[in-house]
Amino acid sequence: MPFASTLLSCLQPCLNGIVRLGRVLVTLAMLVGAGQTLAQTGDLRTESQSESISVTIDTETRDPTGPRQLRAPELNNGTSLDSRARRSATGRDIDIEERLELERAVRRAQPPSEFELYVNRLAFPGQEFNTDSSLRIRRLGADAMMATGRERDIVDFSPLVPPDYLVSPGDEIAISVWGSVDADLRLFVDRSGRITIPRVGAVMVSGVRYGDLPELLRQRISQNYRNFQLSVSLGQLRGVRVFVTGFVTRPGAYTVNALSGMAQALVRAGGPSASGSFRDIQLRRQGKLVSKLDFYDLLLFGNRNADLQVQADDVIHVGPIGPQVGVIGSVNQTAIFELKPGETVVDAMRMAGGFSAVADTSRLVLERVDERSTVRVVQVEMNAAAQTPLRSGDVLRAFNAVSLATPSQRQNKRVRVEGEVARPGYYLLPPESTVADALRAAGGLTTGAFVFGTDFTRESVRRSQQENYDRALRSLETEIALSSSTQRITSADEAAAQAGRAAATARLIEKLRAIKPTGRVVLQMPPDSRELPNLMLEDGDRLFVPPVPTSVGVFGSVFNAGSYLREDGRTLSDYLRQAGGPTRGADAGSTFVLRANGTVISNLQESGWGSGLRSSFETLPALPGDTLFVPEELDKTTFVQWAKDWTQILAQFALGVAALVTLTN
Repeated sequence: MPFASTLLSCLQPCLNGIVRLGRVLVTLAMLVGAGQTLAQTGDLRTESQSESISVTIDTETRDPTGPRQLRAPELNNGTSLDSRARRSATGRDIDIEERLELERAVRRAQPPSEFELYVNRLAFPGQEFNTDSSLRIRRLGADAMMATGRERDIVDFSPLVPPDYLVSPGDEIAISVWGSVDADLRLFVDRSGRITIPRVGAVMVSGVRYGDLPELLRQRISQNYRNFQLSVSLGQLRGVRVFVTGFVTRPGAYTVNALSGMAQALVRAGGPSASGSFRDIQLRRQGKLVSKLDFYDLLLFGNRNADLQVQADDVIHVGPIGPQVGVIGSVNQTAIFELKPGETVVDAMRMAGGFSAVADTSRLVLERVDERSTVRVVQVEMNAAAQTPLRSGDVLRAFNAVSLATPSQRQNKRVRVEGEVARPGYYLLPPESTVADALRAAGGLTTGAFVFGTDFTRESVRRSQQENYDRALRSLETEIALSSSTQRITSADEAAAQAGRAAATARLIEKLRAIKPTGRVVLQMPPDSRELPNLMLEDGDRLFVPPVPTSVGVFGSVFNAGSYLREDGRTLSDYLRQAGGPTRGADAGSTFVLRANGTVISNLQESGWGSGLRSSFETLPALPGDTLFVPEELDKTTFVQWAKDWTQILAQFALGVAALVTLTN
């Protein structure tokens, strides 16, 4: 026990020191935590506190002999404080950005009016339009008002300020001074119309023209300093609250900058509604009519004389829409226009930009709503358009002068002649010219011309062939679809086979759709003819006279497809034997020959038994440029498949006979 007490008394000072050290560490930890909390919250200042902060003079860190520096306080995060709104260092307004995002989210395009639907149905009779449709013809100015682009929503806080702008409370003034004193200040005009410059004092600037502001501040600062340079500009302008009322999309109070005009405030409100006027927009100030804006002057002529700058508590009132007319057809701008009293057809055409380059400028068609039960449509000659008044609901239509077919017999013919002629080229011929006239204009045929193989193409024939070809493809596609949908399927193998056939059919249809007709006209004439049929020419005809071919082609399911040198006196069978004859999988009975003039002679045209070549077809003489084609047999069946099918048929027949005999007994 004495030893233990002695040891405890020796260790007691050490234990007391350890306890005191622990207390010190705990205290330091608490101080560090409090310091971190203060560091996190130390930069947060209320807006009211920021308003009371004035600019300070930086005199501690600068050379006393150098120029003094006036600086504005900054927050620790490098963001300057605005007394009216929180703005980042890039100048973007956080509160305004949030508000604009909300406006863009709730903004919707105006539903079309009944008259807009009526005009679009007249202009595009093959289409259906309703209140949810995207119309191709709208009121003039509707697109400018309903656009929701970001550049229209963002308020311009740094517009170009004119020299006659009057500084008022709420404006921000940026001052830069260098020389004997350095200053970079951004000061707001207070409610009394003053700004306070450090070491200079308060300066009354309210009501001063922006062009006179630099001289005023130079005189005031020169009372305290010498040998300095000054630069003054306006920063963020004061906000002006205006009221937009009447027939407008989103009536209410809006805040715009002090340089905004009536048009800018109207755009912020979404513009006139479907029942609002673009031509009766009033600016009222303290109960008095100050200006009346016709928005068409701005849209059509760029005239902003009536677009006055707004002031605080101004009222922009949009009146009801006036008479409306539609202008459609071959004009430079198809739209619906609002009329003022006394405006005529000439005024409507002027607003539409006049006729297009391909329009019939001699007349217009006027359709009146109140005459639909009688004549409905009247023709307006352009020489009387200035005396023709318009009514609400009228629709003017301008015709296209080049879309209608004109009499062919009264037009000159532009043709193309090439090949074995003396002077190939394009020729312009009189209205009643023929193929012989075209050949004469080209200098006639050469000695090596192969008249039987002449390729004569015509644009009208090509269009007709294309229409018929598309119609045949649609019929084929419909027939195949009906056949596939009505076919009964009894097993998975049949379903897979049908799916494969459907895919192959779709690929075939796509390949057939890619084929385009050429518009060739087959000329009926003997092989040794030296004259072409005397056909009447059409505009755009093409005449190609080839040289005499020296070969005959054999293609398809033959052993050696190719072109073979033609010799007089040889028949089609001779060239077929030269190609090795039909292969085992060939459909020899469907062999055909394509002549140089475009005619086709098929083996199936000859009557006879069996599936091989007919003697009359084999003995046909081979002509220059002939192409002999032997197709492949498509529906091939092996002997095993044939025997299997017939075995099933006979078995079913036997079962039926046995059942019939049993029932008879």
